[in-house]
Amino acid sequence: MTDPRYAKLAQVLVKYSTALKRGDHVLLDMIDTPDPFTVELMRAVRNAGATPIVEVRHPRVNREIMLGTTPEHAALVRDLELYRMKKMQAYIAIRGSANASETADVPSQLLALYTKSLRPVLDYRVNRTRWVVLRWPTPSMAQAANMSTEAFEDFYFDVCTMDYRKMARAMKPLVRRMQRADRVQLKGPGTDLTFSIKGIGAKPCDGLRNIPDGEVFSCPVKNSVEGAIQFNTPTLYAGSRFENVRLEFRAGKVVQATASDTRRLNEILDTDPGARYVGEFSLGFNPHIQRPMCDILFDEKIAGSLHFTPGQAYEECDNGNRSAVHWDMVLIQRPDWGGGEVWFDGELIRKDGQFVPKDLQPLNPEALKAR
Repeated sequence: MTDPRYAKLAQVLVKYSTALKRGDHVLLDMIDTPDPFTVELMRAVRNAGATPIVEVRHPRVNREIMLGTTPEHAALVRDLELYRMKKMQAYIAIRGSANASETADVPSQLLALYTKSLRPVLDYRVNRTRWVVLRWPTPSMAQAANMSTEAFEDFYFDVCTMDYRKMARAMKPLVRRMQRADRVQLKGPGTDLTFSIKGIGAKPCDGLRNIPDGEVFSCPVKNSVEGAIQFNTPTLYAGSRFENVRLEFRAGKVVQATASDTRRLNEILDTDPGARYVGEFSLGFNPHIQRPMCDILFDEKIAGSLHFTPGQAYEECDNGNRSAVHWDMVLIQRPDWGGGEVWFDGELIRKDGQFVPKDLQPLNPEALKAR
């Protein structure tokens, strides 16, 4: 018998996240996902009157593709993928993998070549389709979260099927505040950073693009970032794990970067000129996600967190920065992680992970969890 939670999750993705309607074409990008869930999702898509186009991928095969790529091969893949994406109104990606480091040994130049070449496909999908991306729970994810497999699956389905409509309503005051803010200051252990978000705008993330969700993002004015930020969570990028990442900025640019693997960190930041500038600033507040598991779709929504992102800016909140890199680095500011503060134009917005102004308090964990 199919797990009844599969049908519930499929309904969230089809009816809420992508709001599929009759006549839509939707690409289902299934990476190491159980066939029963793929089938359940296809049925939900068809019941909405839409047409599912299914792609089944495997990370180990993808690694081999990148190991043998050439400029001509990457360009051909880009052209084919872009042609298909332009036929879609929606995109749902379910990404399961037993090994999150599958591409760790792909040479940097090949990884950069492949990601740069396929960037137009990602840009079209992000900016021209209704899309949602989520992980599939695996034993390796449970291990990363320091949980049993069964407990992690329970957590996963709870967080992925929570009341995102309630969260969406609670986000609105924060969106308004970020839209009108100019100067932002971040304070905490090893962190004293200032920048402007004036005129950039703000975007709520309430289950329409990522599941799980729970953030509002903007973007620094490109040359405005000054100071230093010390991240206190591990981060995984291109199959490599980093800890204790510290970035120093001058006139918006990363001028010094250190981490547990400083050489590899700087290799990635040297992918192209835009990789040393910032493309996103976001506050995370999903009440169910409390600790990092080195999976950015979860970690960037940790309650009481923020993330700062070297690389590509999104069109919704655009500072003009362009890069093949988009690397969300997470800083948790709850007291058990060292605390910290977020200020907008001299007003204390969040202290030690708790929103302070009355209109933002519905975003605090106890309020979002309340029925």
